[in-house]
Amino acid sequence: MTEPSFLTTRHGTRLAYHRTQGAGPGIVFLGGFMSDMEGSKALALEAWAKAEGRAFLRFDYQGHGQSDGAFADGTIGLWVRDALAALDTLTEGPQVLVGSSMGGWIALKLARARPGRVRGLVGVAAAPDFTPRMWASLTSAQRQAITEQGFVDVPTEYGDTPYRLTRALFEDGWRERVMASPLHLDIPVRLIQGTADPDVPWAGTLEIAKAIRGGDVEITLVPEGDHRLSTDRDLKRLIRVTRELADSLR
Repeated sequence: MTEPSFLTTRHGTRLAYHRTQGAGPGIVFLGGFMSDMEGSKALALEAWAKAEGRAFLRFDYQGHGQSDGAFADGTIGLWVRDALAALDTLTEGPQVLVGSSMGGWIALKLARARPGRVRGLVGVAAAPDFTPRMWASLTSAQRQAITEQGFVDVPTEYGDTPYRLTRALFEDGWRERVMASPLHLDIPVRLIQGTADPDVPWAGTLEIAKAIRGGDVEITLVPEGDHRLSTDRDLKRLIRVTRELADSLR
């Protein structure tokens, strides 16, 4: 693992990142909830970008991976600001965003905020507006703990460290929703979704596609695909979809 560079944002977050210089349109990888930039999808895309001489950026949000700050202090809105700072400061020209899980939510926010810069979007098990669904999945005791003490620790199958879910996360997530109204995105959007994903139901991908107005949207359903979509076949598919979209923008 190579040492990252760091960006200190105007809103105070110190972000760890790896940037590859190259031709455009560049690729920006946006990771998932409590994930980091050392995951297989980010590294596979980076290796492909380097081989092609294409610009690429991966980074960690506050409280994720090698960036500063505590995960429990983060919210969707803060992580969107982190991503905007990375996009604005560390990339040039048109970009294709690749958002995994929560990164798909953040990618949609960035596409609306930077219509001139974001020229394409790839969602991998994209999970916009997942916090209301997460709240509904909690037990009454867990919801009571969040309401009364401000947080609850929830075990996860994706690692040994439990997720600390805070009241601020849920309140902010409600304000940051993108699916409550049509998404006007005049860009190509590619959505890759596993049919056996236990965290993001594949039918939700159809809802994302229906919400997008003005864009060129294509969905790839992966039979028996899980939430990670990180097998060798999955990674090759992700690279192929990203390459085809980026090449269409040249």
